Amino acid sequence: MMNKESEEISKILRILEEAQTVCIVGHVSPDGDCIGSQLSLGLCLKRLGKTVSCWNEDEIPDKLAFLDEENMMRKPKNGCAFDVVVALDCASFQRLGSVGEKITNRKYFINIDHHASNTRYGDINWVIGDSAATGELIFQLIQTAGWEITPDIADCLFIAISTDTGSFQYSSTTPETFRMAANLVESGADLADVCDEVYQSYPIARVKLLRHVLNNFKLTEENKIAYYWLRSRDYSRCGAEREDAEGLIDHVRAIEPVIVAVQFEELSADLIRVSFRSKNPYLDVGEVAKIFNGGGHKAASGATIEGTRLSVQRRVVKALRMALSDLKKRKKEEPSA
Repeated sequence: MMNKESEEISKILRILEEAQTVCIVGHVSPDGDCIGSQLSLGLCLKRLGKTVSCWNEDEIPDKLAFLDEENMMRKPKNGCAFDVVVALDCASFQRLGSVGEKITNRKYFINIDHHASNTRYGDINWVIGDSAATGELIFQLIQTAGWEITPDIADCLFIAISTDTGSFQYSSTTPETFRMAANLVESGADLADVCDEVYQSYPIARVKLLRHVLNNFKLTEENKIAYYWLRSRDYSRCGAEREDAEGLIDHVRAIEPVIVAVQFEELSADLIRVSFRSKNPYLDVGEVAKIFNGGGHKAASGATIEGTRLSVQRRVVKALRMALSDLKKRKKEEPSA
């Protein structure tokens, strides 16, 4: 007898195999897991003779553009109809941004994701919250289907998994994660090329942005909370784009006393995007993000909050202060060894 997960995979594969037109969509400000998952699934379906579109509201980050040799990633268009739309790595329909309003003419809507906070907005929802990356789920889907993992597909999947695990450093990394990575290398993933493009080719603008962050971050709550702001003028002064900010928060989180790091990014005068990173397994920033209608994982989450800079900062720091207080109480209540 098949379990629920096997049934979901079987349904997804049956729908994809019967479809002719497929649109694969991802979240705003797509990262390595989102792009890698979209392209790997898209390349597999193209090899099966499907007509495939890959849509995101935002452009593919420059450091990931080398993955898209077939120029599959596109901005969304009006007036398109699809047999199937597949949303990848997107915890809520709202996270699709402007793509959402352009994919209404479809027969099936499939939602594949690894965020525990996923709102199950698809016709079929395959959500595994303890997977390290959506790329792991796509790998599993491909293996179940028996589709070939070519070197270009292996590159996409390796980047999806490695970037969302912090190069296999995050606590979400499991033995199975390493087994998948080994399989992808055996299938032709070019580690030298991947590492050079993604991890060893940062533009000078990003380094300037990092310098700004390190010069301006603040510490509070006995140095357990670190936070910093990124505004439009900061990007302009550094000659940087928003994509250059990816990963900067990890430099602040790595400071020894810090338990949780926060990036405040000013989108407009009264709209702030907040990113959280925790390095204590008992401080769940996914739960903190939920307070502000956001979501994510225990160690990494985010939310978009309306309000002035000062009010948002105060509310977020207050929520984290309460989380730290709960953490302290929990430690006191634990029996000594």
